[in-house]
Amino acid sequence: MSDFMDSLPLLLLDNSGMMNVLNEGEFKCYNMTFEETKHLLEVHNEEHILRGFSNADLETVIFDYIGVTKRNYTYKSVRNMRVGQHAVVFKLYVTPSETQPVIQAEDGVEAKKIQNVYVYCQHLIRTK
Repeated sequence: MSDFMDSLPLLLLDNSGMMNVLNEGEFKCYNMTFEETKHLLEVHNEEHILRGFSNADLETVIFDYIGVTKRNYTYKSVRNMRVGQHAVVFKLYVTPSETQPVIQAEDGVEAKKIQNVYVYCQHLIRTK
């Protein structure tokens, strides 16, 4: 295992969490595929990962769509990254819906599609 996996926890961040940690230092950021994201999360033990967001929809992305084995990551509000620390950032990208179909929900109420939600992943590293 590499040194960063032993000494600094891997951070899981969302859009706003990423903005919070970018307040000091120099960083490198790389786009990641879902396969790369899954691999990075699975090579870390659960206790070496901190979740810096409380959005349940992002947890659904991690476990159901990316396919990571279900874990209970410890939540911590993160304001700074340390030099050499790594993070996986789950970036939400929302666009208005070009079509607005109306569907019947299970309980009979009508629901209208108003937006499209996309997610992509980035690997963030504080270098200085």
